[in-house]
Amino acid sequence: MVFNLLSWITLVIWATALLITAIFSRPRAYAIARNWSKVIAAMLGWFCGLTYRVEGRENIPDKPCVMFIKHSSAYETFIQLIEMPRSCWVLKRELVYVPFFGWALWALKAIAIDRSSGGKAVSQVIKLGTQRLAEGVSVAVFPEGTRMAPGQTKRYGISGTLLALESGSLILPVAHNAGYHWPRRSSSIKPGEIVFVIGKPVDPAGRNPRELNDEIQAWVEAQVARINSPAT
Repeated sequence: MVFNLLSWITLVIWATALLITAIFSRPRAYAIARNWSKVIAAMLGWFCGLTYRVEGRENIPDKPCVMFIKHSSAYETFIQLIEMPRSCWVLKRELVYVPFFGWALWALKAIAIDRSSGGKAVSQVIKLGTQRLAEGVSVAVFPEGTRMAPGQTKRYGISGTLLALESGSLILPVAHNAGYHWPRRSSSIKPGEIVFVIGKPVDPAGRNPRELNDEIQAWVEAQVARINSPAT
């Protein structure tokens, strides 16, 4: 309860600062968002006993990439801001209309799509994502399209792979077990250590997009199962 209250208070403060700063400098706005994420992560440790560690930092490329991130919690969005180079999210359009939170997403140049528009949404991801990558900003894709319950997944969407192919960018897979500690639609947080695994970058050139998606999904889900096993 204390964490939830403080997180909303800090959201109002940081989102306002983000909005004002973004008018003059988007990179500085991103730095503010990163600092806010560090505060959130610290509060989760203090009040909820939730910590994290990262495997595979050495796999992060030195140029913008398309990140495929397992989406099962809110936690991974904060850790992405802390651990990864500057990036933006591909997300559903409705989120940018949420007061304060949506302002922050706009300030971070999120790619907001209408998921019901099918091929038009894919084209939008490719067009805007290519622009972001050219600006030196990585693109974070949640390929399942929504937060998944612990132990569940569904077939990855194709837009992230097509973006990587079109832009000539590497794909960086990221697995974690945050959903087991902070599940979707739940205010209950289970104390413990969340593990993030950053895989080796994948070059999509010459690959079949669907086959590549299946290959990355199999790797991500295998890592989630591994890090959540009792022996880990």
